[in-house]
Amino acid sequence: MSLVITTFVPEGIVMASDSRQIITIETKSPDGKSLKKIETINSDNVYKTFLLSRFSKSNDPIFQVGVNSFGQDLLGGISTSSHIKRFVEEKLINEDNVTTIPKKLLDFFKSDFPKADTGFHVVGYKKEDKKSIPYVYYCHVGKNIFNQRKNVKPDGSLDYGSTWSGQIDVLAGILQPSSLPGPKGKALTMKKHPIIWGAMSLQDAVDFSIYAIRTTIDTIRFQARSKNVGGHIDVLVITPEGAKWIQRKELKGEY
Repeated sequence: MSLVITTFVPEGIVMASDSRQIITIETKSPDGKSLKKIETINSDNVYKTFLLSRFSKSNDPIFQVGVNSFGQDLLGGISTSSHIKRFVEEKLINEDNVTTIPKKLLDFFKSDFPKADTGFHVVGYKKEDKKSIPYVYYCHVGKNIFNQRKNVKPDGSLDYGSTWSGQIDVLAGILQPSSLPGPKGKALTMKKHPIIWGAMSLQDAVDFSIYAIRTTIDTIRFQARSKNVGGHIDVLVITPEGAKWIQRKELKGEY
């Protein structure tokens, strides 16, 4: 499991993810009988946020597209990160942009893993009539979803907000309306104070995205449950001017 979040406000788009990889080990008794499956932490150093980019010979960006990956990570025994690197090398061309990449990404994974419980947020900007238009897509391999756009209203106008995927119960419990037992067994809806996304600054969007994942990590630490969100928090910002890593884990040696 994972927790990834994409927050889209007027100034730009923020993508964030945790770094934990969980695997399930199937064990057997000495006589070959299957025993209870064991879920364990395999790594706290997995990448789930990616910047897909291509530059011209003059080093001008041709496209810069962000991807958040969640759900099943090991496909064919190989991490999603490794598959995405191969996808960039083999499938992307200079003519691609944020509107063509979601379908290509889905087709790439479905060719070998059609039922994978793996999903993506794919985001970026595209020039349309001299304007930089933001796109935020939700994609899922096993559900065959690639064109579910999250940042538009039913009438097609731009919308602002945040979408999160993976282990979402902690964050949903804090931010979304919930039900409580009321008189005579009738459920009462407990409303939550709204967040005014359209008024949120880019820095606040960064802070919110980190808060969302950090709060989930800290909450499940104390709960009697699977510790399936953890490790470093990677944060990528994409604006019409370009992309920038706010924080990203790096390889390091012994201190």
